[in-house]
Amino acid sequence: MKRVLFVCVHNSARSQMAEAFLNQLGKGKFFAESAGLEPGKLNPLVVRVMSEIGIDISKNSTNSVFEYLKEGRTYSIVVKVCDQINGQRCPIFPSAGISLNWNITDPSAVVGSEEEKLAQIRAIRDEIKTKVEALITVYG
Repeated sequence: MKRVLFVCVHNSARSQMAEAFLNQLGKGKFFAESAGLEPGKLNPLVVRVMSEIGIDISKNSTNSVFEYLKEGRTYSIVVKVCDQINGQRCPIFPSAGISLNWNITDPSAVVGSEEEKLAQIRAIRDEIKTKVEALITVYG
């Protein structure tokens, strides 16, 4: 079974969605975890859009990439899901066999009414799901 780590800044949205998708869609082939530079609180709109498709992440905790490093965790694949194009910092995890960069918009940066934000976050969710499916195809 391949161990995969998804990392971003706060571990509150993108990495949480990616972890949930890979653990569901890649069950038996992959084991996913997620962490961030500065763990925060789960984004409630992300929790909501994931629940719309039957995935409950409401009880997930946010985790520190530094704690995982201190514990000596190793991964076959580390995926950075930060918005680096817009200058967002992204953690580096040195023990990865394969390191991937997915430039994904930060859900906390979306603007508009609640419905407009939800629509944008649904698009981010769907983009992450597509990327996770491709990861399973390529590395499974």
